[in-house]
Amino acid sequence: MEPKYHRVILKISGEALAGDKKFGLDEKMLTMVAEEVKDLVKLGIQVGVVVGGGNFWRGRTSNSMDRATADYMGMLATVINSLALQDAFENIGIPTRVQTAIEMKEVAEPYIRRKAMAHLSNNIVVIFAAGTGNPFFSTDTTAALRAAEVDAEIILLAKKVDAVYDSDPEINPNAKKFETLTHQEVLEKGLGVMDSTASSLCRDNNIPIHVFALNEPGNVIKAIYGEKIGTIIK
Repeated sequence: MEPKYHRVILKISGEALAGDKKFGLDEKMLTMVAEEVKDLVKLGIQVGVVVGGGNFWRGRTSNSMDRATADYMGMLATVINSLALQDAFENIGIPTRVQTAIEMKEVAEPYIRRKAMAHLSNNIVVIFAAGTGNPFFSTDTTAALRAAEVDAEIILLAKKVDAVYDSDPEINPNAKKFETLTHQEVLEKGLGVMDSTASSLCRDNNIPIHVFALNEPGNVIKAIYGEKIGTIIK
């Protein structure tokens, strides 16, 4: 069986990298993500990664903090996660580059679309850090934007939950699970898959999203082969 996709954006939530610790980085989770990505690279899949920063910073801690400042702090948190992922990837032989939307030449390349495309074409994993480089935009929007820019065929949205539900399954045991949705339904129902900016961007550029649980080994490969796990939004 052939993989269904050949260039993907893997979006990982920062909270997922914290594992059971809820804060910071869990080495087991980093290793597990690295092994999953290595399986993709072995198949010849071109992989871009966008990671959140919620395991270090969840935004404004009070209304007195300036929103733009809080967002820039969140972007720096994504750089920490990106460097940790790069290290985990390279430890098991995956060629990797981190590109940041905010220039910091000492630790990573600046984001340059054509350079990112060249890396991907050479089977080098590219981790897109520091969000879009602008406040008021989430890392979900970053994933949608980078997917459109590098012509990715799908966004693999790896989260703590295993699918999209009509309410929080951790609070409501009777929450309804969706197997498929349209981008329009996600927007109309106000489902917390991605923020509305990211969902609109995916809708307008015909980018499907596959939502599944990160903490179940093998899920990334299952998604690549189009197996019925989690929720597909298209």
